[in-house]
Amino acid sequence: MKKTKLEYVWLDGYKPTQSLRSKTKVVKSFSGKLEDCEIWGFDGSSTQQATGNNSDCILKPVAIYPDPARANAFIVLNEVLNSDDTAHVSNTRATIDKKNDFWFGFEQEYTLIDLDTNKPIGFPEDGFPAPQGPYYCSVGAANAVGRQIVEEHLDMCIEAGLNIEGINSEVMMGQWEYQIFSKNATEACDQLWVARYFLERICEQYNVKVDLSPKPVAGDWNGAGMHANFSTKVLRKSGDKKIFDKICEAFKETHLEHIKVYGAGNELRLTGKHETQNINSFSYGVSDRGASIRIPLATVKNDWKGRIEDRRPAANANPYEVAAIIIKTVKSVL
Repeated sequence: MKKTKLEYVWLDGYKPTQSLRSKTKVVKSFSGKLEDCEIWGFDGSSTQQATGNNSDCILKPVAIYPDPARANAFIVLNEVLNSDDTAHVSNTRATIDKKNDFWFGFEQEYTLIDLDTNKPIGFPEDGFPAPQGPYYCSVGAANAVGRQIVEEHLDMCIEAGLNIEGINSEVMMGQWEYQIFSKNATEACDQLWVARYFLERICEQYNVKVDLSPKPVAGDWNGAGMHANFSTKVLRKSGDKKIFDKICEAFKETHLEHIKVYGAGNELRLTGKHETQNINSFSYGVSDRGASIRIPLATVKNDWKGRIEDRRPAANANPYEVAAIIIKTVKSVL
């Protein structure tokens, strides 16, 4: 009888930044379908999600993907429930308003850290590399450091069926980006978390840490963000600049509310430098990478039909929380 490995993945309860957890369940004669994934459980007292005298938490499977790195294996993404089947307080996926027509695309930046030097890969043990400039979308061993990991990650995401739309090296040496897109808000977030999981697991083999902190290296170096691109049917079809302005003004009124869930330590990144707006200010503009909100030139040239980019979320932001508050704010004015 054929046996299958199911890797149950979930988010823990650590604050201010949740981490991924996972464990393997071996099953017999598995169909490959989500509905045939059993409810499981774990010790929540070891993940900041329960106390020792009432430690059982429930794993509810919500999405499944092939696991290209293991034979006869799948990744099973889960929501965490309390013992009474209600959503656990750490279950940020449950906060997304499911009645929406939002499309989301996330630009996930990350920095690869050499665990022997505790510096971004490519950085010398003493001092710094040449100033940033030649590293963005670079080619060649002197500038594009870590490509083997990045390409392996890209292949794994594609083989798993994730809608990964591209990769590129970023402005700082050792920093890279991938993009995940879906015409469903929750699905976009699910796939981003699974892509994060794949990258973490790949880097285990290279003695490299995936750093999602907003400002991995102090000084004249770019931080790391998770730009959130989104659209609704109205934005995609209306062709009305006033609607875009109305949404951006709503973001201005709720700026602090958004910042609260846009990543821990984001004040180190949002300084008004390195393609950011200051965390204490808000601005929006066409093709403006120094603004809080950028309206892409392609949207304007398409007669004001298209997407908006929120450039404020940090690389360590939780996409579920980011999507939830963007949907809430936009729906309040549309």
